[in-house]
Amino acid sequence: MTERPDWENGGFGLYIHWPFCAAKCPYCDFNSHVADTIDHTRWKSAYLNELRRSAEETQGRILRSVFFGGGTPSLMDPDTVAEVLSEVHRLWPVANDLEVTLEANPTSVEAGRFRAFRDGGVSRISMGIQSLKDDDLRQLGRLHSVDEAKKAFEIARTAFERVSFDLIYARQNQSLRDWEAELTEALEMAIDHLSLYQLTIEPGTAFGARHAKGGLKGLPADSLAADMFDLTQDVCARYGMPAYEVSNHARDGAESRHNLVYWRYGDYIGIGPGAHGRITDSRARFATETPLAPGKWLEQVEQTGSGESMREALSLEDQATEYLLMSLRLNEGTDLARLRSLGYSPDDDTLIQLQQEGLIDIAGRHLSTTSNGRLLLNAVLRQLLEA
Repeated sequence: MTERPDWENGGFGLYIHWPFCAAKCPYCDFNSHVADTIDHTRWKSAYLNELRRSAEETQGRILRSVFFGGGTPSLMDPDTVAEVLSEVHRLWPVANDLEVTLEANPTSVEAGRFRAFRDGGVSRISMGIQSLKDDDLRQLGRLHSVDEAKKAFEIARTAFERVSFDLIYARQNQSLRDWEAELTEALEMAIDHLSLYQLTIEPGTAFGARHAKGGLKGLPADSLAADMFDLTQDVCARYGMPAYEVSNHARDGAESRHNLVYWRYGDYIGIGPGAHGRITDSRARFATETPLAPGKWLEQVEQTGSGESMREALSLEDQATEYLLMSLRLNEGTDLARLRSLGYSPDDDTLIQLQQEGLIDIAGRHLSTTSNGRLLLNAVLRQLLEA
């Protein structure tokens, strides 16, 4: 009897990166670029070539999800999205409930374009609204207003049954009461899913440079940010959208299937500049990367037939570490038997200590963080991995 590959515990997904935005947000550390002109025909051809190459080593796998991320994929030509998805269906068997998500910004939402994305096979929209306060949108460098965001959301929900949107909290000069009012308004708008992120100041961003020079006044103290996190859990649960992951909330059954592939440590193909992947074959599980620069990636695909810049075999220790890092983000936590099958058993004394400190729970074969543990997730992970 052939042993079941570990990746099957998490499933199989496809990520396609569209690297272009209308403007670069000052807090963003994603691989996104502003370009005056984009040759949509060349990009479509490169995506199709990469799909065919990737399909050769994953034949017969059932594809659970496709995610168009960015950048701002709603700036893509809808015909490109439709042709990519047509090729996906030709190359792989797909799950009956295949989830196809496309990220969108309110400034790129038009009813006609959204109907075209839907008709081309997109089933779910993830919208970057980020704030329901106009002043804060300007501080965040967003190009849309609250009114435009709400109109875009209404357009999206008329075209798609599943629409998620993002908000950022712990912003400059934001009080706990401010966030509670804004979150309540968002929950009354929401359909089935919300992504709620604390503002983090990342090196290499405009906010990072400003903060290093003593700018960005009014950022909340850690204690206030922690109170905002706790409030978020309570209010979302009250509205029937509890957290299923550190920053993601959903009604039962509306969790992002694509992101669950990541957090449950499945296999996924990464196509496009800066996209990462995890692919298992009969020899090993591999980490893959692609060039960050859009032009370099495009030329490499055209000249060599492959957009990969790196493919590295992962040791069992690497896999165990990655699985723990990803799965502990989920409320369902980590399957300890699976973790042991990857060659890692957490130290018993460390587990007892973390339990006594109220940071983890162990139920049967599952290890999960408590609400306090999720606030201190990096510290919990560090203790588990260093033990």
